[in-house]
Amino acid sequence: MSIRIATFNCENLFRRPIVFSAGNDPVHNAVLEDFRKLVEILDHHTYTADDKTKIIELLKKHSVDVSQEISTQTILVNEPRGQARLLKGEGRNIEVRAEVTGRSAWVGWAELAKGDLSWDAVKNTARVIAEVNADILLTVEVEDRLTLHRFNRQVLAGQFDAEPYPFNMLIDGNDIRGIDVGLFSRHPITSIRSHIFDKKDSREIFSRDCPEFEIDIDGEPLWLLGNHFKSKLGGGADKRKLQGERVAQLYRAALERSAHVVVAGDLNDTPGSPPLTFLEATSLKDAMTHASYEGPPGTHGKCTSHNDKIDYLMFSPQLFAKVDTVEVERRGIFEFGTPFDTVTGPGNQASDHAAVVAELDL
Repeated sequence: MSIRIATFNCENLFRRPIVFSAGNDPVHNAVLEDFRKLVEILDHHTYTADDKTKIIELLKKHSVDVSQEISTQTILVNEPRGQARLLKGEGRNIEVRAEVTGRSAWVGWAELAKGDLSWDAVKNTARVIAEVNADILLTVEVEDRLTLHRFNRQVLAGQFDAEPYPFNMLIDGNDIRGIDVGLFSRHPITSIRSHIFDKKDSREIFSRDCPEFEIDIDGEPLWLLGNHFKSKLGGGADKRKLQGERVAQLYRAALERSAHVVVAGDLNDTPGSPPLTFLEATSLKDAMTHASYEGPPGTHGKCTSHNDKIDYLMFSPQLFAKVDTVEVERRGIFEFGTPFDTVTGPGNQASDHAAVVAELDL
């Protein structure tokens, strides 16, 4: 039986935090770092005068006001109506309410403001997925399971006449930005192990998660470990190393359940880098090292060098022995030399990541 397995960082399906579409990497870094600081302060048990000053400074810096109507804001505070609230005032003349003494004194949260992706970008994402035509597709950076379901039914099937996936799964992880890991499958998903890591454990400080999907392939279990390692933006090297080490442990444990194990996703680092050495030290085999693969070495941006390779499809030895062909679908990327004719700029590209796909004879 022939089966196609793939991974693709979709960079969201319908809506994406505005910060990812505005400016360049230093701009992204600055906003995300301020957001991290704000969330950390808002979680304080008791708010000092300095805490309250910093909260207002950070909110005003990112165009937050009580009305939440400024179109340029990148961070907003979501407060349910009628509940204990954090802020008072009008427009940008805001302050923390005097009676708000700490986290337990108000109901709400900070979040990154989101904007709709262009319809052309949505369609180009679907075009990549339709062209790859995988039986099992790991989707990285997806908003939530309902979004995955709607994209499957209304865009893939509704706009491209593609066969809708009968099974899809996504469990919200630790990342609060709506960039989770999900799965499309033409084979039953029989179980899932979602590793929501304890932030108090120094070995497992992840802002991302590693779900393990058990997929039934004609009565035989295949385990797919889906990943989105910490980005290089703003650092993150130590967390990527912890992720690499932990996923290597999870892979070895999965091998005790089945000889058919896949580790896949956006690992945000290059071959031979410290986070990857943990996985490279296992028996995993990178699909793009298969003799059938011919093409550029990268999976991101221009894809011309090994420094552009950050997306991986890795197989246990028994599965790697069954690989027939490996391909990388790059035509959804604007920077790639020969994109789809419908990809005319970064604003409507499917993603700046390629999809990696392998066909196996099981």
